[in-house]
Amino acid sequence: MERVRYGIVGTGGMGTGHARTLQKIEEATLAAVCDIVPSVAEAVGEEFNVPYTVDYHELIDRDDVDAVVVATPHYFHPEIAIYAMERGKPVISEKPIAVTVSAADAMLEAAKRTGTPFAVMHQSRSEPIWQAAHQLVSSGRLGEIYRTMLVYADFRSQAYYNSAGWRATWAGEGGGVLINQAPHSLDRFAWLGGLPNKVTAMTATRNHTIEVEDVASALLEYPNGGVGYLYCSTTEWPPTDIMEFSGERGKLRVVGKEIRFWELPEGVKAFSDTTPEMWAKPPVREVPVEIVEREHGHIAILRNMARHILYGEELIAPGVEGIYTVELINACILSGHTGEPVEIPVDRARYDALLEELKRASKPKDVGPDKRITDTVHH
Repeated sequence: MERVRYGIVGTGGMGTGHARTLQKIEEATLAAVCDIVPSVAEAVGEEFNVPYTVDYHELIDRDDVDAVVVATPHYFHPEIAIYAMERGKPVISEKPIAVTVSAADAMLEAAKRTGTPFAVMHQSRSEPIWQAAHQLVSSGRLGEIYRTMLVYADFRSQAYYNSAGWRATWAGEGGGVLINQAPHSLDRFAWLGGLPNKVTAMTATRNHTIEVEDVASALLEYPNGGVGYLYCSTTEWPPTDIMEFSGERGKLRVVGKEIRFWELPEGVKAFSDTTPEMWAKPPVREVPVEIVEREHGHIAILRNMARHILYGEELIAPGVEGIYTVELINACILSGHTGEPVEIPVDRARYDALLEELKRASKPKDVGPDKRITDTVHH
């Protein structure tokens, strides 16, 4: 096999974007597309001159489809991905991999049981700045992490939320800013700082006429006694994008596209325990962070899976790590609705019960035909 032949399930905004991206990848090609709306499936199939269908089973079962990209609304990711993995077809799932941790568990179990390659479209991991940040953390330059902080504040208009009947509803999407706009930030946050073991959150619907949250904040507690804070919203402009990790031997801060790292050679606590001086501060020096340019974005994840299949290249965003964001999302929503701290791993049955209750109260939106427009924010 010289080129991996991808089939795409869900050719709305993101699916069509992936079809275009595949035209630029030497190791891959587009083999077939699927969409539940016949006219959309036909239009995309004809645009790229590939077979099309409205049945994802038919696409996955094709002999000329080697791997599958799942780009449907969130609720459908697990069933499609599991069907593909059980037929030995590697999967890239759009983010988040699932709406609930219990559904994510089923995807991970299928990947483990079948041994089928599984990745998640957390393409921001491939960006040079985040690769550099991860290298600093994974190599131990921060030492034990004592504090984490994430602020992701962005903007979405009411027109955006009115663009599709499934958007911003519990029945159609399963959440708001946490599950739609914030997963890339939440993924990098957990990738670098690890998962907390306890979340105490507040969620609210502040500036939009929607069922789900457009603001969420949470206090975090970590197994080592560390603390953290996160805030996500679609109610602000200009945007704020800040992540910070403070450890025994270093502090890492990323603001937008600027990364800074301070090194404390003697260590914060170690210095505190040994200095005889009341007003002394531990020695610190800012260390330039080397940024290595590399391909990034959706194209990097699509090429990476193809090269994983062809040559065994390590996955940038393994699907097994996709559950990190789902744990954080479910914990924040459950805590926000109950007013109580929530432990991670999240109680699967308790969260499923809450979501079913919210879905039963969910009301259909009459906004006309869904607008299928490729996301130009995260590419």
